[in-house]
Amino acid sequence: MGGLKLLDLYCGGGGASQGYSQAGFHVTGVDIVQRKDYPFNFIKYDVLQLFKDKPLEWFQQFDLIHASPPCQAYSITGALAKAQGREISKIDHVDDVRDFLDTTGVDYVIENVVGSPLRQDAILCGSSFGLKVRRHRIFEATFPISSPPCRHKEQGKPVGVYGSKNDAIPGGGTTASGVEEASDAMGIKHMQTWASLILSIPPAYTKHIGEQWLNRVSWL
Repeated sequence: MGGLKLLDLYCGGGGASQGYSQAGFHVTGVDIVQRKDYPFNFIKYDVLQLFKDKPLEWFQQFDLIHASPPCQAYSITGALAKAQGREISKIDHVDDVRDFLDTTGVDYVIENVVGSPLRQDAILCGSSFGLKVRRHRIFEATFPISSPPCRHKEQGKPVGVYGSKNDAIPGGGTTASGVEEASDAMGIKHMQTWASLILSIPPAYTKHIGEQWLNRVSWL
């Protein structure tokens, strides 16, 4: 495969992958579960085990690596899950992922929720890209990423894409009524399930990040 290559670790349904593809990368996703709606090259693997099983040279074939390690331990939606009697995952791979990626010599991006132990190199919001979700996410990266200002006032009342459909939201309102409304709010066209959407980030975020990396590289 020619062209720029991106490795998306913990790729889920491919929200981040889609944005990098839109920026011009050939994407390979890795996750322990394969979702039917993931539209790119896929490797079914436990990410931490992949770090042990593959030589560094395998990772170094990629121009950029993105990782979205499990975030339920830090997510504010954990309170909603607890109120609904659902168990909250305490899995935390952030340090392991960062430590390994530092050894590769490849530029990388790690994404997680506000409140996670990432260095806040950038924070992105759906309102900055004209989306109906806010979905603030933190990005730690080996290169500069600009953070367009939030536009909450212009956005108005956001659409919630988390928990369950039609969940009551603290302060009023509900989450999206279904997959169609959630997909539209997130700017995602390929996902077919609620389970994929609630764990994704809008492709607009990683399209922005991918373009930032490409602009930087073009000047080096």
